[in-house]
Amino acid sequence: MEKRTALLEKYYNKFNEEHRLTTRHGIVEFTTTLKYIHDFLPKDKDSSQIKILDIGAGTGRYSVSLVSEGYDVTAVELVKRNIETLRAKHTPVKTWQGNATNLHFLPDETFDITLMLGPMYHINDEESKLKAFAEAKRVTKKGGFIFVAYVMNEYSVISYCFKENKIKECLQKGTITQDFHTISDENELYNYVRLEDINRLNELAQNKRVKIIAADGPSDYMRRELNAMDEETFELFVQYHLATCERPELMGATSHTVDILQNV
Repeated sequence: MEKRTALLEKYYNKFNEEHRLTTRHGIVEFTTTLKYIHDFLPKDKDSSQIKILDIGAGTGRYSVSLVSEGYDVTAVELVKRNIETLRAKHTPVKTWQGNATNLHFLPDETFDITLMLGPMYHINDEESKLKAFAEAKRVTKKGGFIFVAYVMNEYSVISYCFKENKIKECLQKGTITQDFHTISDENELYNYVRLEDINRLNELAQNKRVKIIAADGPSDYMRRELNAMDEETFELFVQYHLATCERPELMGATSHTVDILQNV
């Protein structure tokens, strides 16, 4: 665990997490995910009574947006630099530096919605994934919802192995199987999955899916094209994506999926 933390610290000390969701392809992901968060918020409570937990909050893009709407938001983030950036924004977000697999500092059945929009990107082993699920379910109210984001295998294969001409190297090194499934060991920062991998995890964790969405659809493949669009055309693209992001044929090739689970 200490080795994984050190790798993540090194990565996020260089990676501009603050900037990621403000790019046009990031705006598609953020807009889509936030729309579905709003869809599943309790409708019978004042916003100040609704508690949201953001596990793996990064620099707080979702936390800050939601707290600005009046929600009671708690953020947990592993990387010191990210949590310090969030704290420097001086918002009402409550912050903890901590790990998704051990939320001992948070009480049972507290949150209406729990977000895990980052941890599953970086947890490579099944045991730790199941621990993260167990902790998220423990701190979420019965009947509440858990949002879990993943990065998808085919996006990785297409955007890295083929677009960057790394496929033969990956096959030779054994970081990709003969059926083109990526293999993530403890030295790999990202864990890429297929829908069947997500479904298997849900079966093991006894998760109840409400729906699964393609958080950004084709937008990560279209960065240059999105940047070249005028505002009206880009808005039409966002509308197109929101109209199609639940279509099952898009799930496998999107860059990110968000699995929406109900805590039962």
